[in-house]
Amino acid sequence: MPDNRGRLKTLVGMNEMARAGDLGKALVAEALGTLFITYFGCMSCLAVPPSAEPADLVLISLTFGFVVMVAVQALGHVSGANLNPAVTCGLLVTGRITIIRGVLYVIAQSLGAIAGAAILKGLTPENAIASLGATTIHPTLSIQQALGVEFMLGFILVFVVFGVIDPNKPDSKIPASLAIGLAVAVGHLSSVDFTGSSMNPARSLGPAVIMNIWANHWVYWLGPCTGGIAAALLYKLVLSAPPQEYSQVPRDNSTEVSIRGLAETNLNGASGA
Repeated sequence: MPDNRGRLKTLVGMNEMARAGDLGKALVAEALGTLFITYFGCMSCLAVPPSAEPADLVLISLTFGFVVMVAVQALGHVSGANLNPAVTCGLLVTGRITIIRGVLYVIAQSLGAIAGAAILKGLTPENAIASLGATTIHPTLSIQQALGVEFMLGFILVFVVFGVIDPNKPDSKIPASLAIGLAVAVGHLSSVDFTGSSMNPARSLGPAVIMNIWANHWVYWLGPCTGGIAAALLYKLVLSAPPQEYSQVPRDNSTEVSIRGLAETNLNGASGA
């Protein structure tokens, strides 16, 4: 019974309260990161008349990709840079973060996105505000199709996140922030015309709150979060890199590191064992 209680406390995250200072910094980082994503990303969706052309889809896609990349690079050491409830859900169901931290992260991300949208509205000329970059479903799409699009967007994002944070992939040289930013850019380049390519429930929440636009808003939570959960479980249970065993081999007074598992497999195969 004591062991079960201890496991439950660890899962829930009761020990987080003992490190409230670190948790507080992480929450500030999550809020600030989603503020940046919402402010700069949604700003790229706006056009100031009469001189400006309608917002360019490539511009929007690259802006969201780049701002996610720089936010992850700047804040990753503080909170892990989830910056997205879909990512947090994926990490939560696979036990990478505790329940308390996960819930608080989603709250911080949502507040940061609302603040980013509010700042953007305050700094935008009245005739350029429009919907403030709120995500909407294309009229020709059914709700089921829109949900599927957002599911796939959440899936690819979280799948890439799990791929770059896999501790058993020492040969992966690409920086995590770059890979994640590229995944966001790909999602937007492919799907902006379909659903606005949210990928991030908090990013959709910010403009929705400020502009009071709630049509089908639930799609932007259910789609990316279920996609993120599916990707996280698939990667952890099926596709995660196997642990690599290292052994120290002395040679000429130096230490050489070799991977035993692969060498032993090759040797056994060659000898017919």
